[in-house]
Amino acid sequence: MKKVAVIGAGFGGLALAIRLQSAGIQTTVIEARDKPGGRAYYWERDGFTFDAGPTVVTDPPCLKELWALSGHDISEDVELVPVKPFYRLNWADGTNFDYTNDEAVLNAEIAKLSPRDVAGYAEFLKFSAGVFEEGYVKLGSVPFLDFASMIKSAPPLIRYQAWRSVYSIVSSYIENEKLREAFSFHSLLVGGNPMTASAMYALIHKLEKDGGVWWAKGGTNKLIGGMVKHFERLGGTVRMGDPVVHIHSLGDRVTAVETKSGWRESVDAVASNGDIVHSYADLMPDNGHAQRRAKSLKKKKFSPSLFVVHFGVEGTWPGIAHHMILFGPRYKGLLDDIYKHGVLPEDFSIYLHHPSVTDPSMAPPGMSTFYALVPVANMGKLPIDWDEVGPQFEKRVLDEVGRRLIPDIHSRIVTKFSYTPKDFSIDLSAHQGSAFSLEPLLTQSAYFRAHNRDDAIKNFYLVGAGTHPGAGIPGVVGSAKATAGLMIEDLLGA
Repeated sequence: MKKVAVIGAGFGGLALAIRLQSAGIQTTVIEARDKPGGRAYYWERDGFTFDAGPTVVTDPPCLKELWALSGHDISEDVELVPVKPFYRLNWADGTNFDYTNDEAVLNAEIAKLSPRDVAGYAEFLKFSAGVFEEGYVKLGSVPFLDFASMIKSAPPLIRYQAWRSVYSIVSSYIENEKLREAFSFHSLLVGGNPMTASAMYALIHKLEKDGGVWWAKGGTNKLIGGMVKHFERLGGTVRMGDPVVHIHSLGDRVTAVETKSGWRESVDAVASNGDIVHSYADLMPDNGHAQRRAKSLKKKKFSPSLFVVHFGVEGTWPGIAHHMILFGPRYKGLLDDIYKHGVLPEDFSIYLHHPSVTDPSMAPPGMSTFYALVPVANMGKLPIDWDEVGPQFEKRVLDEVGRRLIPDIHSRIVTKFSYTPKDFSIDLSAHQGSAFSLEPLLTQSAYFRAHNRDDAIKNFYLVGAGTHPGAGIPGVVGSAKATAGLMIEDLLGA
């Protein structure tokens, strides 16, 4: 059998490994940390379960397909439950907006803010459906290895004005500013600035409308755990807590992987689900092409990082939705501070995750699990000491959640901890502490993103957020499908 090593047990790495093992390629997944998941790691503290993220599960069919390849069903290992509303959006003036795919409910929510925008939303939905078909259905799992492939995809990009931003497109259909924010924030879920991310990312709205938003019972970690269980059922091997330190190569081919413990294995191919800069710069130090590639990648624009406060509190909060967006007083100005200026602003917007309202098993009886996530500039733009700033920023974030939703929050907290850009950098070897790898700009999409198969090292592949199509669960699972297609053809001629 052909033997392959996949570096990293995140969503992308596990999805790729399942596809390869299903095709009869002996696959070993090598994970640096003590648990699988990558960005979907988790912690258990004082009876609470805290998912690191991502927590918004969309397009279940892309996950179900991983089991169906071998005649299995995802329900053997994972229970997915629907989340409604998808998100509750809240502004500082007390306005709430429940975001759902129930058309009547959504239109009523729009009409509460601006009746004249109901018709405009209908037109925006048509646009979103068009870019979903072209950008996700047709191209979401197709590798872009040469510029010719990019040229072939140009007509729909031109037709849907891909050079315009998501916010610009939304604004052309919708007049109310709150609704413009409501229908443009989605690109932030994959690391993109709504003011600069390509209009193609408007497809996320259609993706959610058709497929819904879901929760894996027990946490996102249970979805990861289910993927590991299925992979091992197929005969795959997972090595935990033993980081890869060297990808050996000879000429234009990789030959073996070596880990910190000294374990070394000769392989027919290597795929990395690790950070793209780390994969080239640190894991292939003696390969000239890899070092040149790393230097080139470092010149690209990387997405922001995140500051996440995990906290468990006394009491249950049925009035606080599973997913909430607490918008700050600014939108464009705040985004400029994060993406352009690299400052830590006084105000911020918060993504609040409250899984125990859907799944009480995430917290002890009578208590609730939360995290409050705030986008912040990456460490390349904002080189501050997070050990010093973190505790102050944590208090400010919790103060705001208290002001908006839980007045006596500090006295109710049972346990808490924060995860900073520094942690992304250390735990995940993320370049600049970025939470989403390359920023999703038109000039860093498809062919202009890191390729699913390296151009010069013919048996070295990439999977995950840094390659096509990008971040988010559907994105990295789509990248796994694209990369698996190349690897299976290259290794088996199939």
